Formats: sequence, structure tokens, C-alpha cells
Amino acid sequence: MNTKTKRFILPESEIPKAWYNIVADMKNKPMPILHPATKQPLKAEDLYPIFSEEVSRQEMNQTDTWIEIPKAVREEYKKYRCTPLVRAYGLEKALDTPAHIYFKNESVSPVGSHKLNSALAQAYYCKQQGITNITTETGAGQWGAALSYAAKAFGLELAVYMVKISYEQKPYRRSIMQTFGAQVIASPSMSTKAGRQILTEHPYHQGSLGTAISEAIELALQTPNCKYTLGSVLNHVSLHQTVIGLEAEKQMEMTGEYPDIIIGCFGGGSNFSGISFPFLRHTLLEGRKTRFIAAEPSSCPKLTRGIFQYDFGDEAGYTPLLPMFTLGHDFAPANIHAGGLRYHGAGTIVSQLKKDGYMEAVDIPQLESFKAGTLFAQSEGIIPAPESCHAIASAIREAIQAKKEGIQKTILFNLSGHGLIDMTAYDQYNAGNLINYELPDTTIRESIDKLEKLV
Repeated sequence: MNTKTKRFILPESEIPKAWYNIVADMKNKPMPILHPATKQPLKAEDLYPIFSEEVSRQEMNQTDTWIEIPKAVREEYKKYRCTPLVRAYGLEKALDTPAHIYFKNESVSPVGSHKLNSALAQAYYCKQQGITNITTETGAGQWGAALSYAAKAFGLELAVYMVKISYEQKPYRRSIMQTFGAQVIASPSMSTKAGRQILTEHPYHQGSLGTAISEAIELALQTPNCKYTLGSVLNHVSLHQTVIGLEAEKQMEMTGEYPDIIIGCFGGGSNFSGISFPFLRHTLLEGRKTRFIAAEPSSCPKLTRGIFQYDFGDEAGYTPLLPMFTLGHDFAPANIHAGGLRYHGAGTIVSQLKKDGYMEAVDIPQLESFKAGTLFAQSEGIIPAPESCHAIASAIREAIQAKKEGIQKTILFNLSGHGLIDMTAYDQYNAGNLINYELPDTTIRESIDKLEKLV
């Protein structure tokens, strides 16, 4: 009788009590965030006009290794955490690989993705401060859906600027946000100065995360008792997502194995940070040899083809200047279906770690990502989000390489969300209507050249 364990489950009592702040353990800290006007390093209080005070302090915290998770947030986590660690026996068989493949299944959250881990924290801190209204942006809609749920959980009003191409491609994500009580606006819009300027210059602009961020920040600054919240890129978001890797550590111990390779899809860095940073601390502190791979789309390859440079986090230039790998804040990515990965830059922590050689990046063409997602669905029974398909494609590459080398490797990736609301994308893939977007070097160079005047 086959008694192989498929899912490794932790009880509620094992939900992490503190988030892991990797910056405290980094020898080379990320370079400082700069004020766009003075070019001087920011203090936490400089962020108070935009963000809640607590996440502003977390953003700048470089000394505390562990930051306590509030009890009210942990109670909300109980609705879906701890999430399962799953052995992908079906995928292994389909690939005929000696590799052992595991995935952390974040798709089981109430909104179907990992984004809720930070949404609940940010909504809680706003509520504690007496804030009544919050704004945000969303690409594919996973973050907007998560924050809509979190805002309702803590009694806040929410306005979401959703990237226009995703607003049109993913109507059911929009419906989820509206069902939870959020107002959803297609971005760029005529409701903000930033949106009007972009539409004046580019009347048919299909939107980007940088554009939507500009509009959300502008609305937050103009609305009484309102703060802006962000779903990726910044340090405090990566911090909140470490619940993923902290659970996965304990679950990998249950398997009797330790990952040789850890993979996450990559847009701004939230889910990659979440699965990777708790394991990375063993590399930083003990010299443990593990490969960390960020899988980004070929059409938006900031880590593989961008440069390390101070840049704005948004298109209009409302944010502080961030030291990061970037394609330039004016970069307009192709209209791929992995809308959550269509962001011009990378988080400052991940950028520093890549610069120091602690992690690597690969770029995945759109058709390869959907081929991988389809194989995963057929072998594991879960239809993955288009974003998650990039991590699956990278894991498949590594599993095939293990077969070629005849080596048993242990691969862990984060299934950041399911694709049950992304079936239009799968319809187009199955009909043969999707293409790979080739990004010329000249396009990247034109965007990057504009950055030289910033710092």
C-alpha cells in the first residue's frame, strides 16, 4: 500500500507570532530611500503623510530581526493559515524527473492568493491609527481583492485604481472587490491630475502599476483621514509575507528534506520575498547553499535586463526615490495576462540581494508560462494564476535539468494564487491567440536613459 504523504499541514497554533525582518541580518543593507526633492535619506516620519505610521516605521526598521504580528491580525490569519505544503507527485511523474517538487499553496486564502497576508496587517494598522479611508492600486486584481476583504474586516472604506487592461481582461476580479464593498476605478482615469496628464499624452494608454500607484497616492493625499496602501515592492510588504516561508520551514522539516532551490514569480517581490527570506537567513547567517530564483515575464524583465538605479516607484513621480533594479518608471509593459507582474521595478531588499549575488533571476516567455500552468493543472488539479505560472515554469526547467544531470534535487516554489478567475487568459491560450512579446534592447535603453537625471 502506498502511504506517501501528499500534503503537510500545520495546526493553527503554528501560525507565526512574528514576521522576519531580513534587513537586520543583511551585511549590506539596502541603500537609503531618498526624498525626491532634497535627495536626502528619508526618515519614517517622512512617510506618515502617505502610509500609516506603523508600516512607515517597519519600512525603515533595519535592526529588529523579529516584529510581532498583532493578535487581531493573527486571528484573521486563522481563517486560512497555516496553508498547506504540497508534494507535487503528479508533476514529478509528468516530467519523469528525479527532482522532488514541493509547493506552498497560498491559493487557499479567502481571496485566492498570498496578498491577504499583508492586506490584513496594513488595514489593521490604519484602523488602529483612526484612519477611515484607504486607497490602493492593483494589477491583476489579487491585491485589490485582498485589500477589499481586509478593509471590510476592519471597517475601512477603500478605493482601488485597477490597471485598465486588467480591468477589462479580468471583470470578475473587479466584481470580487465590489462585492466586498470597494470602489474600483480603471487606471489611468480622469479622476486625478496624474491620470488626466497620462491620458492627454497617451489617449489609449492601457495602464500600468506605476500609473495606478500615482493615482492612488494622489487620491490619498487629497482625501481627509485617508492613507495609501501598497501590495508589493516596499520592505514592510515583504516583511508581512514572510509568514509563508516561516511556515514552509517547519513543513519542510516534516518532509525530512531541505530545499536546494526556492522559486517565486516576480513582479515587485512580495511573494518571492515571502517564500525566500526565512530560508535566506540560513544562507546569510550560516552559509547554507540554496539557490533562490525569481521568475519574471520576458516582457517586463527588470531583474534580468534592467539596471540598478534610483528610480520612482510610480509613473508620475509621487513616491520617494528607491534604489532598485528598474526598467525606468516610464516603461510601459506589454499587455500580458500576468497583470500582477507588469511592474517596472523591484523591491529595494531583493535588488540589494541580487546585486550581492544571493539570488538569481530568469525571464519566462508568456507561452512557456501558460504551457507550464496547463501541465500543472492537469497533473496537480489546481489551475494556477498566470503570475504563478512563471514560478511553475522555472521549477519545470530546474526539474528537467535535474533529469539531464541525473541528480535528485529538492525544489520548492510558491503557488501564489489560483487562476479560477483568469479563465479568459486560458481560453486565449488554448485557442492559440496568445503570443510571446519580444522586447528590443533599444526599448529598454530609451526608458532607462531617462533615469540619469534623477540622482
